[in-house]
Amino acid sequence: MAVDKTGFEVPEQMRDMAEKSVDQARKAFDEFMSVTQKAVAQAEESASAVQSGAGDMQRKSLSYAEEHIDAAFNFARSLVKATDMEQVVALQQDFMRKQMEALGEQSRDLSDRAVKAAQDAGKATKS
Repeated sequence: MAVDKTGFEVPEQMRDMAEKSVDQARKAFDEFMSVTQKAVAQAEESASAVQSGAGDMQRKSLSYAEEHIDAAFNFARSLVKATDMEQVVALQQDFMRKQMEALGEQSRDLSDRAVKAAQDAGKATKS
């Protein structure tokens, strides 16, 4: 046993128990930090997957916008060449039909891409 100048003795069992408590606390803290670091890494992976998916959606949306603008210019060129109202109406109907078909296809594609991006983000958080 250790005796200090005041005559107070700390039993060896108490010191052993205190040392074990400190070791256990350190081990618990190390485990906590390990789990926290893994969680942060997973969050970063998830954010990266989400950003990647969002970037893909933005690029595709821009591509679709360019397609619509090109179609509008082609429609305008056709209108300029129309010789009567019947041609104008026919051109307008054809343009609208094609645009609605394109929008439907593009909406489905963007929806599929959004689902895939969400699934990829979900996979990144699980790994």
